[in-house]
Amino acid sequence: MNDEEPPPPSSSPLLFGFDNSLSYSRSEPDMAGPTHRGGIESDLKFLVATVRGDGYGGNVFCSESARHRSEGSHNAYHSNGTANGNANASGTAIARPTPPLQSHNYEPDESEIWRAHQSMLHLRNRGAWWTPSKSRNMKQWALTFVIGVVQAVVASRCNTWSRGLSGRKFAHVGLLLEEWRRRRGMADADRFDLNLKFNFDLNYNYDFNRDSFHDFNHDFDLDYHADDGIAANFNSNFKSNFNSDSNSNASLANDHPNSSHRFHFLRSPFLVYLLYQTLFALIASAFSYVEPVSAGSGIPEIKVYLNGVDVPRIMRAKTLACRALGCVFSVASGFPVGMEGPMIHSGAVVAALVSQGDCSAGCLRRLRRHRIRDFRNDGDKRDFVSCGAAAGVASAFASPLGGVLFSLEEGASYWSTRLTWRAFFCAMVTLATLYGIRNRESMWGQTDVDKLFSLGEFTAIGDGSSNYSIWELAVFAVLGCIGGLIGACFNAASEHMTLWRIKRVNHSKTRRVVEVLLLSVLTSCVSFLVPHLWDRCTDLPTDVQGWNNQQKELMSQLVPFQCVPGKEYNEVASLYLVDADVAIRQLFHFRETGLTDAPTFSSAAIFLFFVPYITLACIVYGIGVPSGLLVPSLLSGASFGRLFGHLLHMLDHTSGTFADSGTYSLMGAAAIMAGFSRMTISVTVILLEATGNMQYVLPLMITVMAARFTGNLFNEGIYDATIHIKKYPLLEQEVPGVAERHEIVAGQAMTSAVKCLRPVERVGVVYDLLRYTSHGNFPIVDTASSSVLYGTTSRSMLCTLLHRRAFCHHKDGYSSDPFLESKRLLPLVQWETIESQYPDYPTIESIELQPGDRRRWIDLRPYANTAPYTVNETASIQRTYRLFRTLGLRFLCVVNHHNQLVGIITRKDLLPHSLWETVMRGRNAHLG
Repeated sequence: MNDEEPPPPSSSPLLFGFDNSLSYSRSEPDMAGPTHRGGIESDLKFLVATVRGDGYGGNVFCSESARHRSEGSHNAYHSNGTANGNANASGTAIARPTPPLQSHNYEPDESEIWRAHQSMLHLRNRGAWWTPSKSRNMKQWALTFVIGVVQAVVASRCNTWSRGLSGRKFAHVGLLLEEWRRRRGMADADRFDLNLKFNFDLNYNYDFNRDSFHDFNHDFDLDYHADDGIAANFNSNFKSNFNSDSNSNASLANDHPNSSHRFHFLRSPFLVYLLYQTLFALIASAFSYVEPVSAGSGIPEIKVYLNGVDVPRIMRAKTLACRALGCVFSVASGFPVGMEGPMIHSGAVVAALVSQGDCSAGCLRRLRRHRIRDFRNDGDKRDFVSCGAAAGVASAFASPLGGVLFSLEEGASYWSTRLTWRAFFCAMVTLATLYGIRNRESMWGQTDVDKLFSLGEFTAIGDGSSNYSIWELAVFAVLGCIGGLIGACFNAASEHMTLWRIKRVNHSKTRRVVEVLLLSVLTSCVSFLVPHLWDRCTDLPTDVQGWNNQQKELMSQLVPFQCVPGKEYNEVASLYLVDADVAIRQLFHFRETGLTDAPTFSSAAIFLFFVPYITLACIVYGIGVPSGLLVPSLLSGASFGRLFGHLLHMLDHTSGTFADSGTYSLMGAAAIMAGFSRMTISVTVILLEATGNMQYVLPLMITVMAARFTGNLFNEGIYDATIHIKKYPLLEQEVPGVAERHEIVAGQAMTSAVKCLRPVERVGVVYDLLRYTSHGNFPIVDTASSSVLYGTTSRSMLCTLLHRRAFCHHKDGYSSDPFLESKRLLPLVQWETIESQYPDYPTIESIELQPGDRRRWIDLRPYANTAPYTVNETASIQRTYRLFRTLGLRFLCVVNHHNQLVGIITRKDLLPHSLWETVMRGRNAHLG
């Protein structure tokens, strides 16, 4: 067998590591063992260059340790010259590089088999009325319709279950509190004092009165709660001797000293409340324990996914189930979290699953194979995920336009007019399905406009006039600036908490569960004990003649915590011990114009709620439960805005100069929400659609813009900060500032040491290259023609060819032989076969070569992408960045004026810190 091949031409770029003096063995028998390769090893050394460690073809290492591990594995491989993946020459195991994050491939490979496939389709459907293009469009709209319906059902079920759990919790605790109130003899409006004196054989005296509670050291548990009085809960041994009359005393002296003197656990309101909270939190944490990716809001992951990064496991059915069910229990557990973030993520996952037909059921698996094969690619999947994210927002806020704008502003890096229509259609279907589900009992008559998270309807207070004055727009701008400052402080504190959590907690699943339980106890203590600090009950409004039905309904939801039901309520408890949307509606819609209206919530009560709540929200963000941040931002902002309005009314001496507190509450919610997330257009439209009043368009726009400008002076939004903390390689819309301040060209930012293949390559070289690297794409260089770039091929393509054994049996090696230059070998694998493997392509670990396969050849020319995107090495980094991000590329080949490959640019090379390293290398070049 003649295996001698000429060395590469002298014009080959030295950056590839080509050794021109390297010679090949003239004869090499087929060896079954992987360590006897001879000429194969020479081929590999000839073709493979030294790797810098960051990879190319969409590979991005997320940590320095991963880069070092990759470099160590490459160095170990090249130093010993063995292809054995398990041991080197000394018998030491070789660690393979950690699989990095992969980028999506939005542009199809224009190979010869792809062109043949397209030509056959055109020929087959020539002159036909119903073409595959029309069929594909019809399937596309049908799948979009299904996505909207499924997401509406998921959101509706999650909302119903969450409200049911929360309602049962509050109802049970409310009954226990009412029982305590009756026991304490507080049935009348005067709430007289109750003094009980117990005489024990142990000579302990306990005096229960309104002002004092003498501590004791005894063998039983006593749980008490104070609100103008002290209550105690006893077990059956004490209940028989308990008399609610204030003039009676109960003696327990006849009880046996060894009998159980413990209070009944299930009749203590606080302990029952704590039990509910921790149980729900534990269940929510269990779902995150099963699937760690389901923790958090999911919005940063969706943003990164639509930017082109394939984040592992975020688009699986298991993730959808864990996130949807987990957020039900996390919201019911009383954490300052919401369902909106998880609903956006669930909409994206539903879209990915429906469009790709990912289901194990037999019928749906057949549907996947025969009906929706057209959309099994990264580009179409990205578009469906964008539509699903819009459906998630629509299902959360009943805001279809806000959903479309959210996907446009925060989600997709690529957008088109056609995608806008599809996203709008999906959001419309979602809202229509929600209306149908909500109104099925009324036989689909008049609609119930209640949403998954309702903000209520704002109505004009005056006759035909707005609820604010034009000059108050400046006040709204000031409120927005304060909201942006609060958001910047929140984001900074949350960033420090997240970094601490990554170092101390997140590396252990058990620690994450323990953290959730501890924070659940803390949240329960704050939300139950803080109302006790509010030591007065407020009379319910009696003059409600001018109130609308919405306000009357909200008045019925005020919590009579340790107060007389139907007559009084606890202001702080009415904000803590209700669902978040109820609290927001109460802050938005209770009248308080500053004239004669008595404040439903006093300034002190709002302050006592705002500070602990936003502090808990900052601590809880990022723990191991599915959660969202939009609801806490709205609720904390609504309380802050109403407090701001109270202060203005106090300065005005309640003369009615300023707008009502409900208007300022809405502006505060917009300011805090924009200060947290730095979203502008989508926040404005979502709040407008949720409130249903167009008079607030200009105030909301001014408030949101002021909050964004102020917050950006200090730091970035909470979702962007989370992305950077997790080291996701997100390409922002704007070119990094370092590229604007310094003159950088593509030739400086590229990876100059790359791994290449030849148009016709040995099987052993391809196999070893795949096994010892984790790159996603490989350039194909024609070494017989001055190393001109021939094309590119992907890792999935090479693995499929090896798995299908698409080997050529020609005995001549690749050289300038006219046989290989003129004669084209027929492809052994068709395009349909390769396309049907998406996304479960074979892996190199699952491929085993048979004896003699290593010496055979693979003709890559029919499968190579012969029209890859390229950029000249002298192109500016600004042009390169825009080209890379706009087209959603996985990699970009850098060529010189002779179309010779000189390097590769990947996503990592365009990140700000990589560009800064490029600048520093240029400055220190003289030191080398």
